Amino acid sequence: MFKKSHLGLPWAWLAMFLLMGVCPVFGAGFKQLHGHVPEAVKKMTAIGRLSATNELHLAIGVPLQDPAGLDKLLADVYDPASPNYRHFLTPAEFTARFSATEADYAAVKEFARTNGFKITGEHGNRLLLNVIGKVGDVERAFHIKLNKFKHPTEAREFFAPDAEPMMDVGLPVADIQGMSDYSRPHPKSRRMDAPAILAPKSGSGSGGAYLGDDFRNAYAPGTTLTGAGQQVGLLQFDGFYPSDIVAYAAAAGGGRTNIQIQTVMIGATNWSIGVNGGNDEVSLDIEMAMAMAPGLAKIVVYEASSANQVNNILAAMVTNTAIKQFSCSWGWSGGSNPTTENYFSQMAAQGQSFFNASGDGDAFVDGSNNDVNNSSQATYPSGSPNITQVGGTVLTMNGTGASYASEIVWNDRTVNANGGNWGSSGGISTNFIPYWQTNIVSVTNGTSKGSLTGRNVPDVAMTAKNVYVISGGSQTGGSFGGTSAAAPLWAGFMALVNQQAVNLGSSSAGFINPAIYVIGKGTNYTACFHDTTSGDNYWPSSTTKFPAVTGYDLCTGWGTPTGTNLINALVGTPDALGITPLSGFTASGAAGGPFSGGVQIFTLTNTGAANLNWSLINTSAWLTASNASGSLAGSKGTNVTVSLAAAANNLPLGIFTASVLFSNQATHIVQSRQFTLHILSALVVAPTNGFSGSGPVGGGFGVVSQNFALTNLSATALNWGVVNTSAWLSASSPGGTLAGATNTSLTISLNAAANTLPVGIYTATVLVTNQSGPNVSLNFALSVGQNLVQNGGFETGDSSGWTLVDGGGPDNVTSSTIPPHTGGTYCFAFGQANSLATLSQSLATVSGQTYLFSFWLSNPQTGSTEIFEASWNGTNVYAITNPSTPITAWTNLNFVVTATSASTLLQFSVRNDPWYFGLDDVSVTPIPAPTFTSYRNTTNGFALTWNTLAGLTNIVQYKTNLLQTNWINLVTNVAATNTLSYTNLIGVDPRRFYRVQRLP
Repeated sequence: MFKKSHLGLPWAWLAMFLLMGVCPVFGAGFKQLHGHVPEAVKKMTAIGRLSATNELHLAIGVPLQDPAGLDKLLADVYDPASPNYRHFLTPAEFTARFSATEADYAAVKEFARTNGFKITGEHGNRLLLNVIGKVGDVERAFHIKLNKFKHPTEAREFFAPDAEPMMDVGLPVADIQGMSDYSRPHPKSRRMDAPAILAPKSGSGSGGAYLGDDFRNAYAPGTTLTGAGQQVGLLQFDGFYPSDIVAYAAAAGGGRTNIQIQTVMIGATNWSIGVNGGNDEVSLDIEMAMAMAPGLAKIVVYEASSANQVNNILAAMVTNTAIKQFSCSWGWSGGSNPTTENYFSQMAAQGQSFFNASGDGDAFVDGSNNDVNNSSQATYPSGSPNITQVGGTVLTMNGTGASYASEIVWNDRTVNANGGNWGSSGGISTNFIPYWQTNIVSVTNGTSKGSLTGRNVPDVAMTAKNVYVISGGSQTGGSFGGTSAAAPLWAGFMALVNQQAVNLGSSSAGFINPAIYVIGKGTNYTACFHDTTSGDNYWPSSTTKFPAVTGYDLCTGWGTPTGTNLINALVGTPDALGITPLSGFTASGAAGGPFSGGVQIFTLTNTGAANLNWSLINTSAWLTASNASGSLAGSKGTNVTVSLAAAANNLPLGIFTASVLFSNQATHIVQSRQFTLHILSALVVAPTNGFSGSGPVGGGFGVVSQNFALTNLSATALNWGVVNTSAWLSASSPGGTLAGATNTSLTISLNAAANTLPVGIYTATVLVTNQSGPNVSLNFALSVGQNLVQNGGFETGDSSGWTLVDGGGPDNVTSSTIPPHTGGTYCFAFGQANSLATLSQSLATVSGQTYLFSFWLSNPQTGSTEIFEASWNGTNVYAITNPSTPITAWTNLNFVVTATSASTLLQFSVRNDPWYFGLDDVSVTPIPAPTFTSYRNTTNGFALTWNTLAGLTNIVQYKTNLLQTNWINLVTNVAATNTLSYTNLIGVDPRRFYRVQRLP
């Protein structure tokens, strides 16, 4: 059954045109614009029409006149080899070369007037026209109907068009904002007041949260740059209390009370703070910008109440070229918008940078352009290719906010007491890959580093946890986080960069992505960025994507800034004192030594003509320098050696960082070099964890053993041992003596006791002891008789753990469309029409093992075409087509299947026109071999007990002579539990041989 558009055309044909990349033309010279009907609306039923007399505020986007020329210009102005390098345009120059022509803009204005719209705003760059129109006029002008709907996740109604807008093919219109209020902007900040969320507590703010100069000490140590003379612009959809900002500036100190805060209201002004639940967000953004750049001249806060005003905000931003850095920590669903992207491109052409929070929903899971915010609801602009996307880390500092120590990927899935899966969003967007990003991926490094064809997100990162914020009008602080904090911190850092550019008499750095990707692939990468290599942004719907890796990754991009090295790399060094290399050493070794990599020779060069005096500041006890000061004649140089001191031998286990500062005594410009020392246990065990095995009661199990390599990093011998308190594990050796700088092996295996374990999940820890140092814990897990299917009852409220492939049909997890099977809250409703949809899951199986594949099915109403298939590793075990009678009640279907490899695909394929199949409580459970487990005497016979699986049919058989051909059936039982018993009475012939057979 086709859903008809207002033109009488089936949606199926529209979908075909879109997939082919064609803009369908209807009638004589009409074109259709895309992206104006929310995806949710396509699966919903309207509850009424929007009143024809209502007025809509629309922002009509007008396309560029030369988009290809703009792409070429952007490539030139960000290419250091080009004569146009950083020759940025003014707004007037951009308008003349790339914006719509005056004739095109006039044509759009005439279209608005002749259709009864009132023009409320014209823009100098001719990319946007603001109008007000009655609903009836809007419907007539764009050939749509505006309907009302109940919002699927919010307690409100919304309006949206029934079809994409159409107009004359020659009319220069790119898009229209304001045709729906389905989407409301949401902030990307997270409140983190739960005690477990606060760790690590190494900041100077209340409760150990990070405040003020803590961020500078971590990401811009030693710099005297403050952002003086610079401005930061913030895109906001809520308001703030000035008293909170004053209180934060006073708490942070450092002259921040002198920063002017300017508010620019966009659109309607009759709304109050909290309109979009984002007061905390606005305060956070302002406070982070001033924290990183305490000398800012101004922070300009652009405020609107609706996501339909975003292009109006950007239109105001591009005209203010005094602002060289912008930040946004909000998202809104609905995907990208051509005019929005045009404004981002104009910023880049004018030398302005825009930093956007990538999101707080962990990895992108659906190939969307944007972050999923834990709900598969795509939000924009997280996938835009024209701005810098910022991910999040968890920062640990030395002392109380004194200096950088380490970072991991921000992911609070295991400690989040506030609900949800919080973490640094990242992944692969469906947007095309920008030219400056094509150098990060190769065939060998795979998708953990990104894609060869899609926009990879994020680009960079900063801390997203344990951030002190004052908000709510109470002038009291709380702990916040999210990539919301990271984006304005980067905008503040960019103010330091552009202050140095001004000091050097050069242009601003502008859009930094082309530069940072060159840095990332160059020899100075680790000198300019802290590379975050630990952690991931996994969540229940994405358990393998994406891990942190060396270099670029889809969690934190290139990482976080090291300070002056990155500033110098982006805009140049303002000092005659040149120092190479740009980084110190990374050394490692066992406690007490010896250490590898503990020496770095620096070459100091005076690039000027006059003499200069230099000095070195080293506050670390475990580093020593060959000389602490000196004088250099013009164009002369000298060497300074920094190496490990004897105190390094006394350090405990851990990772230690320190900075050595070189200062030009004439200019007082400080250049920092960072050093890292890893103090390791003398005994290293690899891998660092044990195995996870699974199988049926009685075995066998998929993994039965694991080999470990034990290495002594020290120069002296050590004694090691094994402490194993588990009855179902055995070690190949009890321990011994390991000579210095040698290694040995250890194997931990399942033993016979594992075969006697009843159904359950078992864990054990084996300690590898070191008499002269810390022990190493190896964790093991064994699942006995457990369901292999993840989220088989859909009780997460979504399809987590499953892969759904459909054609946009109404397939969904539901609690109402079909009432779920007894005992559950949710089930899966398959409603795909016109084609098959598939729901699949890859299971970890044991080759040769048999399993009970079970699920519950319902089909309460028959349709015109109905197909349901359940397959095991590509082979159907159950299939129905157009059943003659509906399956009105939930029906349990069971099948005995056998695995042929370590991975098996479980899949359901469904089509139902126009109703639903219900699917619930899917399980795949290993079947134990029918083995007798006990025998006991009775008064006049005996009783046998054997392993089985609930729901299976078992037959007890006997022979009086094993040479007999046939077995004789005694009793047939359906197991209610995982064991069955049979009691035999001694009869005429007590000589019997018994066996148990399981029916398929």
